[in-house]
Amino acid sequence: MKKILLITILYISVSCSSFKFIGQPITFNANDYNNKESLSEDIKEKWSLLDINSDMIPGMSVLKANKELIKNQKGKSVIVAIIDSGVDIEHPYLSPYIWNNSDEIPNNKIDDDNNGYIDDVNGWNFLGESNQENLEYVRLYRKISLEDSLSQVYKNEIDQAINKNNETINRVQNLSRILFKSDSLIASIIGSNSYSLEEAKQISTKTIKSDEAVRFLEYAKSNNWTQQSFLEAIDYYQSSNEIHNNVDFDGRTIVGDDPDDFNDRDYGDSNVSDRHKHGTHVSGIVRSISQSVIIMPIRCVPDGDEYDKDVALSIRYAVDNGAKIINFSFGKKYSPHSDWVIDAMKYASQMDVLIINAAGNDSNDIDSTLNQMYPTDQIDKKEFLNNFLTVGASSYNYDKKQIAYFSNYGSNNVDLFAPGHQIYSSVLDGEFEYLNGTSMAAPNVTGVAVVLRSFYPKLSASSIKKIIMESGVDMSKSLSKPNSEDVSDRKNFSKSGKMVNLYNALLLASDFKERDPSGSIKKFKLKF
Repeated sequence: MKKILLITILYISVSCSSFKFIGQPITFNANDYNNKESLSEDIKEKWSLLDINSDMIPGMSVLKANKELIKNQKGKSVIVAIIDSGVDIEHPYLSPYIWNNSDEIPNNKIDDDNNGYIDDVNGWNFLGESNQENLEYVRLYRKISLEDSLSQVYKNEIDQAINKNNETINRVQNLSRILFKSDSLIASIIGSNSYSLEEAKQISTKTIKSDEAVRFLEYAKSNNWTQQSFLEAIDYYQSSNEIHNNVDFDGRTIVGDDPDDFNDRDYGDSNVSDRHKHGTHVSGIVRSISQSVIIMPIRCVPDGDEYDKDVALSIRYAVDNGAKIINFSFGKKYSPHSDWVIDAMKYASQMDVLIINAAGNDSNDIDSTLNQMYPTDQIDKKEFLNNFLTVGASSYNYDKKQIAYFSNYGSNNVDLFAPGHQIYSSVLDGEFEYLNGTSMAAPNVTGVAVVLRSFYPKLSASSIKKIIMESGVDMSKSLSKPNSEDVSDRKNFSKSGKMVNLYNALLLASDFKERDPSGSIKKFKLKF
């Protein structure tokens, strides 16, 4: 039976556009859901774009929105600043959508447009030749006296991180051994090193060990575990000990600036290339949702923690060069110059730029002061921005495990959830790959925001935020805390208790009218 959900919105400036999308808003009855143990490869590659009713997968209803609402209609182009590790602007999937600064003449070593950045044809690289970095608490520890009371706090962070890295390395090595044994056993039974999972499942002579091996192989496939991915993971965590948490390592000197002097701005270069695939993957996610996107690459996130100065200047660069949305797929626990970032975010708000922020991947409640993440739109637990959306990561199951096992959460600090587990997107050298993280959830929301700003360019950033939060589909009513068996109501994990949904967002945007010139407040009803 259909329910009528009354939604009241306060409006902030005059209406929208001529686009009118008509459809039945998506709701979902959990009793109708059949949970999937695993997904076929073609479904898995696009699960985040699917629909919970027609596909039985809690995606964002992007394909449904394109087929039933958008069809062949086109909106305006929207510039999105990807503040990240850079972007592979030559990737065939992305190259037609890369921002071009037409006021700048390439490679003439002149600041043709007088914006303070020489030859910034496609964006700016605030890291120069720097690539690897410490985490922020390591940099803070290096700066202060051992007598300072915070010295031990930072030292404990370092020790705990190294111990956790070592535990993870041991766990990955153990999984690698199990994978090798399982693969070897099944290969010997089948008589070939080349076999499919379906062939493994159909082994006629089964034993307890062969059953265990097949189950592990199936689980490994669902998580895209391979010996190569295990080697890469081990290399990452070893590097984290040797670089991220190494007090003797200094990655900033090569940049040539003083990162504690906000007025020292003559640094960086125009090489926005990605060295770690992260920014390229993020960009591909946004591109998968909307072809109206124009991607502005801003390289500011190294292999390690970003500097507050770089983040603040990146935001200002994005705003001053026409970005209407900024994607933050980064974050850290300490922010010594958070005031610089806050001022930049307020500037973005004044200029009507929407910011989409990743919640983080520590399985923590970031409402807790101990787990606070930066950047944030909260000061003393009060929101000071209306243009800032923080996004947690969801998985492809609609049950108590819907929140991805790694995702941060918080009924005050996280606004909503979006697909962030096993997301397929572009990486370096023209390739594609699955990655996990709230880093993947944020650009999924960014993609939805692009579509809304494309069709409704007069809607303010704060209105787009409201529409995205209000129009989401309810998450499973009871949810497990990430990496825990504790179960709680969905409202305890985000402000909205919802997962983003493009189809509903378009319907709501169609009926959304901001405050008219007389200042009167309007209400509307949606049949949900």
